[in-house]
Amino acid sequence: MPETTTQTYRVSDDLQLAWAGTTDRGRRRENNQDAYLAVYPLFVVADGMGGHAGGEIASQSTITRLQEVVDAGDVSEASIEAALHLAVDDIHSHPETTDEGTGTTLTGVFLQHADDGAWQWAALNIGDSRVYLKRDDRLVQVTTDHSVVQELIASGKISPEEADGHPYSNVITRAVGASELVPPDYITVDLRDEDRLVICSDGLTKELTDYGILHFLRENDDPGDAVDAMLDAALENGGRDNVTLIVLRVLLTGSPSTGADSED
Repeated sequence: MPETTTQTYRVSDDLQLAWAGTTDRGRRRENNQDAYLAVYPLFVVADGMGGHAGGEIASQSTITRLQEVVDAGDVSEASIEAALHLAVDDIHSHPETTDEGTGTTLTGVFLQHADDGAWQWAALNIGDSRVYLKRDDRLVQVTTDHSVVQELIASGKISPEEADGHPYSNVITRAVGASELVPPDYITVDLRDEDRLVICSDGLTKELTDYGILHFLRENDDPGDAVDAMLDAALENGGRDNVTLIVLRVLLTGSPSTGADSED
């Protein structure tokens, strides 16, 4: 089993975050073309695509460039988009990415201040990896897939239930590296105590319904336990694709703190 990384971080006197992340090759793929980054304040998943090693190169190049943004201490829409332009150059110039279809999805969140000074999440998305929010015992998909089936659903030509079995269910309409870069879609989300965020590649959502994800969040308060439970279930249900996920938990006002970063 892959190692699940877990961490807690005291953001301020009244805000603490806890998170866990993992990635797995799955049961049917020869290699893992997923990659992820879970380093405060940026949490993202990338799902690569392309022949030979192309998908792995695309996802890892994107994550590497975003790690540099975190290291520089300036995580914003502008710095993320600048990093993605560099990642596209890296992908196109790599000697092993000869496939024109090489690219990667990218989705996740970063923490920022709203105009009124309050903390908020900025969710970003390119492709069909997803961000979910669990709040008040409900699970909501925050991001909107960039995919052919999502366009068909939006136009009323198919139902959401028909999407999984559709012949174009794996075809995405936007990716990092596959063509000229289109900026991510962004949406902001306020913070509430005990919010849980799930950031995942479609290797998870192919095997677990939204209700299944909600079930494992209900059963596991600890992000590491939730990650392990969802990964196990995805593999047991077939593991047809690489599986990558991050679970974030928000603790507000007077929550206990370790007083420092901790990582297992």
